[in-house]
Order: sequence, then structure tokens, then C-alpha cells
Amino acid sequence: MSASVLVCRWEEAQERAKSIRYSVFVEEQGVPMELEWDDKDATSWHALGFAEDGTPVATGRLLADGHIGRMAVLKPARGTGVGARVLDALMAKAAELGYPRLILNAQTDAAPFYARAGFEPVGEEFVEAGISHIEMRKRLV
Repeated sequence: MSASVLVCRWEEAQERAKSIRYSVFVEEQGVPMELEWDDKDATSWHALGFAEDGTPVATGRLLADGHIGRMAVLKPARGTGVGARVLDALMAKAAELGYPRLILNAQTDAAPFYARAGFEPVGEEFVEAGISHIEMRKRLV
């Protein structure tokens, strides 16, 4: 799959990102809606990954404090590389903004995905929204 990625503000990403996140987190993983939506979206950079036909299939966000989160890829697009492209775009935006490091809370089964991008686990596993996670960090400078 040849995917493209757009990095933009919430105003532009909102409709598509919400649809992807709802499908993955709320419907598929059972995350309560009240835990999925917060006020951080409005001040974050968002990446949208698109399939060849222009369909939005992946998203993630970069918070002002260097946290990457809400990484989601629709089931039919998993394993195609679009998630890695979204992560790469968020890391590039962080580097452009001069962030010294990145932090994320990876679902433990996704930790190898982030490790391939240079993130290292920190601390012990913990449960968030009923799902096992591990904090991971990557130094940019």
C-alpha cells in the first residue's frame, strides 16, 4: 500500500481522526468514550494516514509537551506500513519544532512497533482504560 500522510491541526483533522479513533478505540477495544476525547486535541498536531484511494485509515497526535498518542490504524490497513508513516511524520514534526525527546504510552502488544522506531521502554507496565501499557521514550537531540 502506498500511503500518504498529512500533518495538520485539529480543525482540519477532527472529522477523520475522530472516525478512526472511534472505530479502533471505542468500538474495537472497548475504551469508554469519555476517556477517548479530551481537551488536548485542540492544541496538538495530528497526523492522518491515507490509503492509495485517499481513504483516511490511520491517525496519531503530538502534544505540545512531546507526548505522542492516540495512534490508531483501521484493521484493514494494519501491516501495510501506514502506521509507521504516521509515526515518522509525528517524529519529524517534533524534530522540526525542536522537541528534545518524545514520550508515549504504548499498548504492550504494540511496544515492538515503537521499539523499531527507536523508542525504549521505561518503568513497569500499567493499565490504562483497561489495557496494559508501557511508557516508552525516544531522545531526538
